[in-house]
Amino acid sequence: MSKPRFAVLGAGSIGCHLGGRLAAAGHDVVLIGRAAAMDVLGERGLTLSTSNRPPVHVTPDRLTLAVGPEAAAGADYVLVTVKTAATGSAAKDLAAHLAPGAVVVSFQNGLHNPATLRAALPGHTVLAGMVPYNVVQSEPGTVHQGMPGRLMTEPDDTLVAAFRGAGLAIEARTDMSEVQHAKLLMNLNNAINALSGLPLRDQLAQRAYRRCLALCQREALAAYSAAGVAPARLGPSAPGVTPYVLALPDTLFRRVAAASLRIDAHARSSMWEDLQRGRRTEIESLQGEIVALATAHGRTAPANARLMALVREAETAPRTWTGPELYAELLAAG
Repeated sequence: MSKPRFAVLGAGSIGCHLGGRLAAAGHDVVLIGRAAAMDVLGERGLTLSTSNRPPVHVTPDRLTLAVGPEAAAGADYVLVTVKTAATGSAAKDLAAHLAPGAVVVSFQNGLHNPATLRAALPGHTVLAGMVPYNVVQSEPGTVHQGMPGRLMTEPDDTLVAAFRGAGLAIEARTDMSEVQHAKLLMNLNNAINALSGLPLRDQLAQRAYRRCLALCQREALAAYSAAGVAPARLGPSAPGVTPYVLALPDTLFRRVAAASLRIDAHARSSMWEDLQRGRRTEIESLQGEIVALATAHGRTAPANARLMALVREAETAPRTWTGPELYAELLAAG
């Protein structure tokens, strides 16, 4: 059987990580992204690095690069990795070009992207996917996976086999809604990390920053409970226990949650990367989701709402916050 053909729409850090691994394994892959980013790849190629394996370099001649959605025509699988705000327009663009039978897979943050894609692409299978680990662009043409983890997606044997053959750990799940809600709990740290200005490992090693995350997660769990949502267990602790673990003193936290600090020394959140590059963040699809869900069920989420405001301010007037400063700010909001 021939290898499936892939298109990656939104070839930023995550898109290049996934598409690059598939291309390195010999798949026919087209990366579709911003012209400036594709120009860099066309000159330098794509380097894929991790903290525990030698880097893989995909030379320019092995990359197919494009800037328009028409390049997705003929692909068996289209991996959508655009930011949430662009999902609706991306879906409309794809509708005119997808081959019959093409499968669309959302590897995006947030809760509603698969539903948005399904509404715009009624003749196609749309799968929800999830990337549980950190990937950032460490320099132009290089994307770095800063921590281990397994991709998750709704079941598709061909997709799973292709990813595994490319060295990408992946798990098929039938509970992707619960998985997405659990991932959102984890992603609430993106804003805290971005405002800290620190690598993830250094930020999570400090109790004050972890207490900020615990505040956000408690509000999220209360909103989930009001909505009848039970997030999946993705890590060593059940979702309801995690805020208590986060709030432990540093010495005890290191003993109880050592795995949480097994992060590359240079790993940072994608939101930090957005702020550094002067791009609009995805805060509405992270903290914004919690605020909206809480409001819909007669609750409030003041810590998450305040973090939204601080990130919006940082988009135009960058500022870093110490852990105690940020924790005091969030407590005052409540």
